[in-house]
Amino acid sequence: MRLKYVLNEVLVGLWRNVTMTVAMIITMAVSLTMLGASVLLYMQVDQMKNYYYGEIEVSVFLRTDVTEAQRAAIDKTISENPLVASRTYETREQALKRFQELWKDSPEFVKSVGPNSLPESFRVKLKNPETYKTFTDQMTGMQGIQDIIDQRALLDKVFNIFNAIQVGALVVAGVMALAALLLVGNTIQVAAYSKRREVAVMKLVGASNWFIQAPFVLEAVVAGVIGAVLGFVFLFVSKLVLFDNKLQALTNILTPIDNGNVWLMLPLLAGVGALVSAITAWITLRFYLKV
Repeated sequence: MRLKYVLNEVLVGLWRNVTMTVAMIITMAVSLTMLGASVLLYMQVDQMKNYYYGEIEVSVFLRTDVTEAQRAAIDKTISENPLVASRTYETREQALKRFQELWKDSPEFVKSVGPNSLPESFRVKLKNPETYKTFTDQMTGMQGIQDIIDQRALLDKVFNIFNAIQVGALVVAGVMALAALLLVGNTIQVAAYSKRREVAVMKLVGASNWFIQAPFVLEAVVAGVIGAVLGFVFLFVSKLVLFDNKLQALTNILTPIDNGNVWLMLPLLAGVGALVSAITAWITLRFYLKV
């Protein structure tokens, strides 16, 4: 009987303040969507780091006037280096062919690069990419070497951009979460005020604090869970419509988004939405109802 009463009061409370309830749900949905997006971005960047850092190479570019003896000495030094896992020699012709394949969609750009524009090089894969500086120090000063470039430095710049986007998403999520908390507190206060006489009567007849607070807390929890579900739906639809269709080429470059990671957001967002809403409602009631 008590459970039936509590559930009935929850439904009545949500409908009585329907405008504020809708606003609370929408605000909660937006904040949880941004939270889910930032968590997904963190997981995606971490996955990309594991993939690309394992594939990065160090490019040892040779001078245009390198001699056969210098080239052989460089090759020997690289092959005998204990830091090196593998190495590949690339001629100018091979470098040009790879360049043309990479930029085949920009024919004008390809035409601007001649056969002598790209230097020959050694593509070196280290056993541990973190030892790049040690490897560079060992190779620096050898005759015939023009430059040594680590792809990791380029990737770090890309990942810094992603990290900045992630921080931005978290900031937006935090601001929207604050707005959602204020709406939750305000909605609960309005609901409690509209039922102040019933609450006073329940206190007089000896109703427990839990029994008085339960309908209000459950109202906030229901709104938080609905907002979480809406946020998850938006994330999932965005993944299907954008990243699996229109931006599929981009995900092939940045590694595809795993459906399992997206589904993981549902319990995460629901848990956060329910917990935050319940705590906010409980604290509000403690101050407002003095129970």
